[in-house]
Amino acid sequence: MSESQTTFKPQLKVPATYMRGGTSKGVFFSLLDLPEVAQVAGEKRDALLLRVIGSPDPYGKQTDGMGGATSSTSKTVIVSKSDKAEHDVDYLFGQVAIDKAFVDWSGNCGNLSAAVGAFAINAGLVDSSRIPENGVAVVRIWQVNISKTIIAHIPICNGEVQESGDFELDGVTFPAAEISVEFISPSDAKNAMFPTGKLIETLAVPEIGSFQATMINAGIATVFLQADALGYLGTEGQEAINSDQKALQRFETIRAHAALKMGLIDNLAEAVTRQHTPKIAFVSPAQAYLSSSGKSISSEQIDLNVRALSMGKLHHAMMGTAAVAIGTAAAIPGTLVNLAAGGGEHTSVTFGHPSGTLKVGAQASQQDGQWVVEKAIMSRSARILMQGWVHVPASTI
Repeated sequence: MSESQTTFKPQLKVPATYMRGGTSKGVFFSLLDLPEVAQVAGEKRDALLLRVIGSPDPYGKQTDGMGGATSSTSKTVIVSKSDKAEHDVDYLFGQVAIDKAFVDWSGNCGNLSAAVGAFAINAGLVDSSRIPENGVAVVRIWQVNISKTIIAHIPICNGEVQESGDFELDGVTFPAAEISVEFISPSDAKNAMFPTGKLIETLAVPEIGSFQATMINAGIATVFLQADALGYLGTEGQEAINSDQKALQRFETIRAHAALKMGLIDNLAEAVTRQHTPKIAFVSPAQAYLSSSGKSISSEQIDLNVRALSMGKLHHAMMGTAAVAIGTAAAIPGTLVNLAAGGGEHTSVTFGHPSGTLKVGAQASQQDGQWVVEKAIMSRSARILMQGWVHVPASTI
């Protein structure tokens, strides 16, 4: 018998749930189900999550893991009971890089936020007194990455989470039950909503050009540009952007300079290790286009068009946190998003994205000369795709 056979150890089995939330999906864990060394932040936890997802993968496919080789499907979530007053659970999100050995903990996933409440109920992490036999369970979530509150309204039928329904979400093939998600005070309390102090800032990028930009901390740090300034219509789909490596590199360079201007990094080199934030998006006035599913979107259906990149690629729909940024910026007169939507006052906007349309509402006001947003609201859906265990080699941790 060879030495490798005598030293063989069975794979680790870790209880996990594979869930879709909004237009994303990821692997969900209850904190106490993780191996003890991975129950605390650090290299062991990151190593475990990387191996679960199948990263780093130089082939870019994540074939040997649960990831789907896109920013929307290379995600992990850790949920635990919360000891924070007036909250039910803590929610920690890890965006796993596909080709690098890196887990980005710098932001939230708004789409998967819709699945956290349902997961928490199913995992027994929400007190039974808060779950009606029939009706809506209000799950109070503490988002650990950004220290913010999220309220998820989870439909309950016969004491169980209702997953089936007739709510349709563009970017998701099948209808499901509607989940209303409220992002409370989504701007970063530690930083100004507009970090440069201006609604529209000039962003100079050496060897590329200068751009008018709205840089905002709401939902997730986001920089908005004008589509025409980049040479686009604003109605582009994934193929038009993601097949153009020169364009992707230009977007990444612009994003890095925006991160520096927003104070998110101290030098440009740090942008490589902060892929999840800020997001970069471009806006244009409402225009008709054909969605990725072949559905015609008329200009009358929407207030504006928005396209956004995540982890270096154009997103197939819209990140939930970026939708919060869109709704917030649209509610504040004078931002590029607000102007693309026609200017004036907006308590909600419907925007066009590559897969269709999405409506998001926000309540914003000025206090002591500073813009603040009370909350942003949108509807998503979520459901369990698979439950059981994920297996990783014992040598992983």
